[in-house]
Amino acid sequence: MATIVFYSVNKTAHSAARRCLTSPLKRLASAGESVSRLASTHSRSVPLLPGTRWFSRGTGVRFMSHGTAGWSGNTRRGALALSGAAAVTAAAAVAGFLANTDHFQRAEMATRVPRAAKETGEEADIPQRCRGFMSPPVTDISVLQGNKDEMRTKMEMLIMETQADFCKALEKVDGGTFRVDRWKRKEGGGGISCVMQDGKVFEKAGVNVSVVFGNLTEEAAKQMRSRGKVLKGKDGTKQWWFGGGTDLTPVYIDKEDAFHFHKTLKEACDKHHPQHYPDFKKWCDRYFYVRHRGETRGIGGIFFDDLDSPNQEEVFSFVKSCARTVVPCYLPIVYKHLNDSFSDEEKDWQQVRRGRYVEFNLVYDRGVKFGLATPGSRIESILMSLPLTARWEYMHEPAKGTREAEMLDALRNPKDWV
Repeated sequence: MATIVFYSVNKTAHSAARRCLTSPLKRLASAGESVSRLASTHSRSVPLLPGTRWFSRGTGVRFMSHGTAGWSGNTRRGALALSGAAAVTAAAAVAGFLANTDHFQRAEMATRVPRAAKETGEEADIPQRCRGFMSPPVTDISVLQGNKDEMRTKMEMLIMETQADFCKALEKVDGGTFRVDRWKRKEGGGGISCVMQDGKVFEKAGVNVSVVFGNLTEEAAKQMRSRGKVLKGKDGTKQWWFGGGTDLTPVYIDKEDAFHFHKTLKEACDKHHPQHYPDFKKWCDRYFYVRHRGETRGIGGIFFDDLDSPNQEEVFSFVKSCARTVVPCYLPIVYKHLNDSFSDEEKDWQQVRRGRYVEFNLVYDRGVKFGLATPGSRIESILMSLPLTARWEYMHEPAKGTREAEMLDALRNPKDWV
């Protein structure tokens, strides 16, 4: 499942814009592959209107993981079912192998973060909270402490905590360790990239954060205008919005997995508005659509953009709820399929599905297109979500009545899972 959460604020005439993109993790077989990407890296100063510069400030986090195949004796085993995308959130991973009818219940217990504990963490001072991060935050801690009531600080702290929680959960299931890279962007801002590669469970897992600012280029402005943004106004006028999304991109259909994933998202949405899940689920099916293939990237989730009502605090509360679904909706699926065996033919099908995922990311994904068009962007972080291996077969079409054909039918005809 891939979860994206970003928050933007734009101002005209030296106005500040902030964007947070949280995009999740990708898995391999029945479940799917997960991705996290850098969304908003902004470029050098370019005047867009007479006498006006559009200044942009953004915060982003991106996650991705691709399951790996292992060997156990003479049987090929591994997380083939882990080929989807995973979202952003906190929590500890499940300990032990989950099986039989209670695997989701046991997994959920292990991945749930008590509300009281989470609220206590948010009330702690910023330096104390930062000690649990994978790295010191991009913005200086003293600056965050001095502006702790501002939305930009709240958003950066949320994505930093989400990055740490997600990395720790993935490390626990894999047994590996993330490489942590801090980087700076000369045009303004920087980021923290966490990547774990060639692990026991994941071929590649990445959890990236970016906090960038600067003046929008004309190309960047075009990207925003293409979504209906009106980038003009009186000096000092602010524009802000939130957006995000997550989809599950499995290799094979597992109805129990699909139900669990969507049910977890629906419960988070229903806390804020009964129409959020049905509306954002439909939006997700439209957004994660590979038009030249006539199929969706995965089996859906939620997606929203330009969300700016009823007010900042209420929308931010919704974003926090979404961020906290990542581990509960993804890790139980990982543990369920952790020891699944698979054949060479099933592995080949996984590679074909990865190819479709690559096509979407490079051709349609807004975050990737925005990043690649922006001078000063960190290419390694933007392309982190791509798998180590993929496959393109000429005129590939699965035989009727196979599990592969069932998967393709679900991608060509999106379904309601809850």
